[in-house]
Amino acid sequence: MPLFKPRPTATPAPVRVAGHFGELMQGRLGATGPLALISLPCPALWVQLDGMDAGLLGPRRVEVLCRHLGLPEPKLLPSIAATMPPGGGAGSSTAALVAIARWLGFDGTPAELARACAAAEGASDPLMMPDAERLLFAPRQGRVLEDMPVLPPFTVVGGFFGAGQRTDPEDEAFPDIDDLVEQWRLGPDLAGMARLASESARRTLAKRGPTGDPTAALAEQLEAEGWMIAHTGSARGLIYPRDKVPRGVEEALQAAGFTGVLRFDGGGS
Repeated sequence: MPLFKPRPTATPAPVRVAGHFGELMQGRLGATGPLALISLPCPALWVQLDGMDAGLLGPRRVEVLCRHLGLPEPKLLPSIAATMPPGGGAGSSTAALVAIARWLGFDGTPAELARACAAAEGASDPLMMPDAERLLFAPRQGRVLEDMPVLPPFTVVGGFFGAGQRTDPEDEAFPDIDDLVEQWRLGPDLAGMARLASESARRTLAKRGPTGDPTAALAEQLEAEGWMIAHTGSARGLIYPRDKVPRGVEEALQAAGFTGVLRFDGGGS
């Protein structure tokens, strides 16, 4: 039985949960295998309770979440603020569910929380997992498939390009990435990691669109090691060696039509 601690009667401190910035990799593990991903955690994007309501959650999803975790369903939900756009592929809905669970006093395991989030909305990002970039995660099942190697240090500069796209839990029309995952298991260096992330992004855009995405061309123009995307959503990023981003990258992305441009670090021990 999942554990929870009662929420104190005094006004609780705001609860903040970091999102992610799309995925370093996402696709099917073989023709009949599950959908799997490797998330890119992003501390610069987050959801916080007790802010201005962003309309991220409805009562049905909260009811399912509470039922699966053995939590008392709240009569009133706290307001929610988010620093990522809806449909951006930055994990806003999963982050909101995780925040609600913690606000209600959930004290169980990340695995329990992942399964409950997947039950509540049909899919889950691994935002509740420590070091999510080291996990091969099945989002439709809400479970870790495999531990993966530690990633080399890197910096991502990116933003949101084009229309948002919300996740459809029934949509599994993603390309096969079994060969890319096999190479990822070997622990690639930065150049190898960037190449694999770029190939995963390229396959998804070729299969799912949208056409005319400028990120690959920008990565070449701005001397990035590679690029990545939210495989469902509008987040796009360029991958650089840690602290070695050329001058003017943010300005170039803004000029290309990117919004919400940001820079953050990933990987390392």
